[in-house]
Amino acid sequence: MPEVIFSGPEGRIEGRFHKNENKNAPAALVLHPHPKHGGTMNNKVVYNIYHAFVRNGFSVLRFNFRGVGRSQGKFDNGVGELSDAATALDWLQLQNQDASTFWISGFSFGAWIAMQLLMRRPELEGFVTVSPPANMYDFNFLSPCPSSGLILQGDQDSIVPVEDVTKLATKLSSQKNSRLDFRVIHGGDHFFRNHMGELVTNLDEYISSHVKEPGKRSRVKPDRRRRQLPAA
Repeated sequence: MPEVIFSGPEGRIEGRFHKNENKNAPAALVLHPHPKHGGTMNNKVVYNIYHAFVRNGFSVLRFNFRGVGRSQGKFDNGVGELSDAATALDWLQLQNQDASTFWISGFSFGAWIAMQLLMRRPELEGFVTVSPPANMYDFNFLSPCPSSGLILQGDQDSIVPVEDVTKLATKLSSQKNSRLDFRVIHGGDHFFRNHMGELVTNLDEYISSHVKEPGKRSRVKPDRRRRQLPAA
């Protein structure tokens, strides 16, 4: 789990990167929760998402948004953080030019940023989001959601109520050609205290059953096109 430093829009970005020995291994980017509420790349949920991808044969990058840890800059209400994530994805692609596929993942605030990046980058073919803050942010830009993915949510979450995430999942599932897997972890709070094992089990089950076989390249080449978000 080597430390990496790369240049971002506001200067240095600090990350942790696992490189799979197979050059055709899939690759994933993992985004952390809200910087103003203690969110870092070392958050336990983020750490376990990261290692779920590692166990399932991915090259994986997690990093600190601007102003967190050793990453330079200051919090930018999601706008700058989306730019940080796009830069991190560019870096990940440069390190994994023969990857079979690319995925995006995020926890809480990081899930909101991840889904925005998903709409902008057609090379992202899968997503995993945990506790997406549907009660705090507008997810209407997912119209339609361009990729298959997993949403995990605890039913005892006092920060992001399960009812709001259920509404989001229902809306996404109703879209044409939707391939959404929505799973509720009973008893799980926002940080999955005492339920981290169940979170990890669900992550492993989904990732292992949906990852593209190494060696099968994506039909969309990185950085050729960008999806623009609809105006708010």
